[in-house]
Amino acid sequence: MNNDKMRVILVDDEPLALRGLKLRLNEFPEVEIIAECANGREAVKAIKAHTPDLVFLDIQMPGLDGFGVVRALIGGPAPLFVFVTAYDKFAIDAFEANALDYIVKPVDEERLKDALQRAREAKKSAAAVGRENQLVELLASLSEDERDRIKELINDPAWTEKQRFSERLSFKDGSKVVVLGADEIEWIDAAGDYMCIHAGGKTHIIRETMKALQQRLDPSRFQRVHRSAIVNVGRVKELHPHSNGEYFLILDNGQELKLSRSYKEVVARFI
Repeated sequence: MNNDKMRVILVDDEPLALRGLKLRLNEFPEVEIIAECANGREAVKAIKAHTPDLVFLDIQMPGLDGFGVVRALIGGPAPLFVFVTAYDKFAIDAFEANALDYIVKPVDEERLKDALQRAREAKKSAAAVGRENQLVELLASLSEDERDRIKELINDPAWTEKQRFSERLSFKDGSKVVVLGADEIEWIDAAGDYMCIHAGGKTHIIRETMKALQQRLDPSRFQRVHRSAIVNVGRVKELHPHSNGEYFLILDNGQELKLSRSYKEVVARFI
């Protein structure tokens, strides 16, 4: 066995998320995926059986959640943990000081690379054992009310909807990965099988469907205004009605976009 390999277990109840993380990790030759788990109970058994170096652990899972998995390991050796969450950093503030790292879905390639680098460094450090044991102790010390409050926050529909959209979005543009702040994006339009993301005077071309891209964007900030266009609501400065029932939107950079009659209900967002 190659001792330089990072032995990893993946835990996520969403098959697509699990598959996506596995595909990304397969690009790192130093990573050896030794088990994949679809729920918390499977994870506890696999961690005890295989003693991995690193576990990518989804926080929100039915039954035994990610926090429950960590608590279930009290009394035994703990691996390094990277929390994987569909929610923002706020959900794990209480654990940030003790967990090795966290990544937000959809998984960004650069963040994954950073997490693996931290894991490599921690693996070589005796302090890593102490850090993960502190994480176990911290989770064990939480009162039932505190654990219920965390679950209440995670399960609150309004909070969940708000937190699942990241302030930074990553896109693969050709051979490079571009990371943009959500507010930097001015508008997006379709060009055949590609999407053109306009931000800061530049156009980034990515291969992604309009529907998939829309699901990554906060609907309170980004609205579909045409079959092939999404606009950043905060960038709209003028709204001009047309006699045929359509509207023309003028962005703060002077760009003019058409709001089709099919999306007329969106007008209220600009008034």
